[in-house]
Amino acid sequence: MQIGSRRCILNPVSGDGEHADYVPRLMEARGFEVYETEAAGDAVELGREAGRAEASEVAVCGGDGTVNEVVRGLDDADHLSDVTLSVIPTGTANLLAGNVGIRDVEHGVEVADTGAKRTVDVGVAGGEPFLVSCIAGLPADASVSTPSDLKERFGTLAFLLTGAQEALRFDGLDITIAAVGEDGPFTWSGEATCLLVGNARKFVAEGGQANMEDGLLDVAIVEQMPAGNLVAEAIGQRLLTLDTDGVTHVRADEITVDGHGEKLTFSRDGELSTHETLSLSVRERALTLRVGGSYEPNPE
Repeated sequence: MQIGSRRCILNPVSGDGEHADYVPRLMEARGFEVYETEAAGDAVELGREAGRAEASEVAVCGGDGTVNEVVRGLDDADHLSDVTLSVIPTGTANLLAGNVGIRDVEHGVEVADTGAKRTVDVGVAGGEPFLVSCIAGLPADASVSTPSDLKERFGTLAFLLTGAQEALRFDGLDITIAAVGEDGPFTWSGEATCLLVGNARKFVAEGGQANMEDGLLDVAIVEQMPAGNLVAEAIGQRLLTLDTDGVTHVRADEITVDGHGEKLTFSRDGELSTHETLSLSVRERALTLRVGGSYEPNPE
């Protein structure tokens, strides 16, 4: 095996940080060279370096944000389609890991070494790749407002707590959406509480996992509704798994979001950016990803 062909990019402060003491030993025993981040944004550069070195496998030990940074770095190096990626979940929500059948850290290490490979879609928003989702509106605003100490104490519950607070003062989105969907062209215009675009994640109906191999993004538009209704529906993680009234659902491979001259905040796998207009698309079957045994390519 070529030296450096297997790399593990590890965020030592994601989640509770306990993994930093033992994951390097586990990964080195499996032939992975371990690189640790030291500051925000380091994972992007480590991803670029792995791409330039033509690493055959890259395992990411961290949360969804760390995975996104590594993916962006690999993409910058034009190596995303040539690498096998795996995820060792140590973040707060670990949405990608959960959707591809990774149970915990130890299972992630095992899958990174010998797990099955699938070729999956990559979402693109404003030219930047994402694997899980790109969202705008109340959930994105809640992620901005959720302090790190609250996340550390309460995990995903922190987003629910902050989301309920944000709902009381959120003004909504005035947007127009144009998409090319599986049923043809689609347009929507009006006041929305949030726009939710998923690649690995679906937001309407039970299950949570979207089909990552169908060349389509899962799009949910939640219409503007009174804040009390949102709190009652447990805004955040819980709302998005319910078939709620006032939700428009389509699947599309091209989407344009127009904020009518106003800047909208988007959270792309936890990476925040603002746009007056944002275009989203899909790179079909653009990434090889190691998955757990419970991963279902076409969830229903």
